[in-house]
Amino acid sequence: MPETRTFTIDTLPGAAPLDVPYAEVRGERDGPRLTVVAGVHGTEYTSIAAVREFVQALDPAALAGSVTAVPVMNPPAFWARSPFVVPVDGKNLNRSFPGDPGGGYTDVLAHRLFQRFATGTDYLLDLHAGDLPEALEPFTIYDESPVEEAARGLAAAYGLGHVVRQAAAGRTVGGSTSAAAADAGIPAIIAEAGQNGVLDRASVELHRAGLANVLAHLGMTGGTVPAASPEEHPGWEWLRTPVDGWWEPAVATGERVAAGDRLGVVSGLLGGVAHEVVAPVAGVPLFLTSSPAVVEDGLLLGLARQAGA
Repeated sequence: MPETRTFTIDTLPGAAPLDVPYAEVRGERDGPRLTVVAGVHGTEYTSIAAVREFVQALDPAALAGSVTAVPVMNPPAFWARSPFVVPVDGKNLNRSFPGDPGGGYTDVLAHRLFQRFATGTDYLLDLHAGDLPEALEPFTIYDESPVEEAARGLAAAYGLGHVVRQAAAGRTVGGSTSAAAADAGIPAIIAEAGQNGVLDRASVELHRAGLANVLAHLGMTGGTVPAASPEEHPGWEWLRTPVDGWWEPAVATGERVAAGDRLGVVSGLLGGVAHEVVAPVAGVPLFLTSSPAVVEDGLLLGLARQAGA
């Protein structure tokens, strides 16, 4: 059984102390220190469920090294059922790492979480899923850094169909756990499976299989990593709408598109095309907004670039 503990954050500006439950399992043999987190976004339930089940199933007698598991990194968003953002100040926690001890609520939360659960670990896995208005094809992300080959190994071992490398310059996703960890010299990935805030068993099992694969990849268990050949993407194009309107995608996640293909349309509430969305490069949409309601500068989809595009 894991050791269950609570990390109390008592320095959040203008707020009561916040308790973050976590668990630790120490193996009977020496090995790496692995941190597994979820719930950075509070309504991505498949990833939270996977971390809960994963840590309960670990056997210290069969484990080399140690695992720290945090199923819900963002309790305020979890309890409020708030997609994407911390409800206290409306900031996205996964755009706020490594945080700022002198900043606002989310900045301080990110700082304390990063210092407690990322600093000092050997590897970091951050599990996610498609949030309430978000359809998603399973994928992993790692960041360009001096430790990127180790991070790429984690991303491939996780066993999902797509792996995206994010360049350090002009990051599409700045302030994420994996980007902040890469800057600190910690191999890390974000793993995504599940969509629309639905707790579906198949996606939970994808995450659990990925976690088992990573343990085997790191030599922390005696398991083997199944052979896999994920499609590797050299980066992202995140497409936004310049206007408010009614969003209708013309493609599905996982569908291959060519440069210039029509990806969808934003129209007025009474009809008429306000903005047509076309693919700037060839690639694969790995997530898209499934809600018709979009506001100016709202994110519509993430197009993973095809290698060579």
